[in-house]
Amino acid sequence: MIYLQLFFSFLQIGLFSFGGGYAAMPLIQDQVVSLHHWLSMKEFTDLITISQMTPGPIAINSATFVGIKIAGIPGAVAATFGCILPSCIIVTVIARLYLKYRNMAVLQSVLSSLRPAVVALIASAGISILISAFWPDGPISLATINWRLVLLFFFCLFFLLKRKANPILVMVFSGVLYAAVSLIWT
Repeated sequence: MIYLQLFFSFLQIGLFSFGGGYAAMPLIQDQVVSLHHWLSMKEFTDLITISQMTPGPIAINSATFVGIKIAGIPGAVAATFGCILPSCIIVTVIARLYLKYRNMAVLQSVLSSLRPAVVALIASAGISILISAFWPDGPISLATINWRLVLLFFFCLFFLLKRKANPILVMVFSGVLYAAVSLIWT
């Protein structure tokens, strides 16, 4: 039964996550944290971090991780297959239709109308992760904010946007810097 739950949960994620991995994060969070309680919000944040550091799409990495945690290797297979099945079917159908009707104005307007929704999904996921990172231990207030993480966030943002630094190096350096600061500033 758990294999079917994993399959159908990630089938829904695969079916409705237009816009890629970042747009899928709110859907994954809803299924995994809110609906089934397979992960806590902290575990979900860790899942997103791990998914970013491993090769492959976030949704597939998440499906594999949750499947293994909940039901071992068969659970990972069920969740991952559920996640990729809609994409395989949809991309095959859309590719054929797009090649046939790519010059139609209606199709172009539908595609352009999806862009704001995708941006909203990505922003929603980013804000959720930002809140759970800055306020890991309680309610949102200035008294409970983790200032070390806020400073680290702006440090990383500066290097990524202004210095065009390599994201992998920024992640490694931020991990080392946070560990060093945590040893000194306790």
